[in-house]
Amino acid sequence: MYNKRISPDAFVSRLKDGMSIMFGGFMGCGTPERIVGLLLDSGVRDLTLIGNDSALPNTGVGILVANRRVKRLIASHIGTNPLTGQQMINGELDVELVPQGTLAERIRCGGAGLGGVLTQTGVGTVVGEGKTHLTFDGVEYLVERPLRADMAIVKARAADEAGNLVYDKTARNFNPLVAMAADWVIAEVDELLPLGSLDPEAVITPGVMISALMLTEES
Repeated sequence: MYNKRISPDAFVSRLKDGMSIMFGGFMGCGTPERIVGLLLDSGVRDLTLIGNDSALPNTGVGILVANRRVKRLIASHIGTNPLTGQQMINGELDVELVPQGTLAERIRCGGAGLGGVLTQTGVGTVVGEGKTHLTFDGVEYLVERPLRADMAIVKARAADEAGNLVYDKTARNFNPLVAMAADWVIAEVDELLPLGSLDPEAVITPGVMISALMLTEES
């Protein structure tokens, strides 16, 4: 018998100042808005966030940036949220910008237990400064290290009781990757279905990766 559903209070009890959190989403699309709201209301701060972008000031994890709950951000772009750039320039927020494909691969490496990934992206640019360079067959590569987090927050269209996840088209984006690369993973879902209801061919993230489930709206 599976019982992965978690209450808001139980979720908040797991939060700690200074923790690292990976998140799914692309400009807020595919980000678990209810969970982000709980993070904001909890008062947790000094977070390290890892994900594709910081969305907009009033959307997705941008809300956490706007309320100065984030100490460090690892992302591929911040241009859609002017508050992120402003805090970075003012020295209030540490931002590590990572090419999008490299970011995805670093997260995947963290989930797969790999020591890193070799890439030509960033060779000869500021991206490569201070990093290990290796040459194979006359081609120079950067060694990009894996990324992991204390917690990952993901958004899916539906889950069954075991936590198997089905996503909604492009809202899938980074969600399956971050679900692999954290010590504890919570999925916010629109529907929670009985075990056996999902087509196995449609399942993208297996339930073994999911620690807890929360409905977007309580019935």
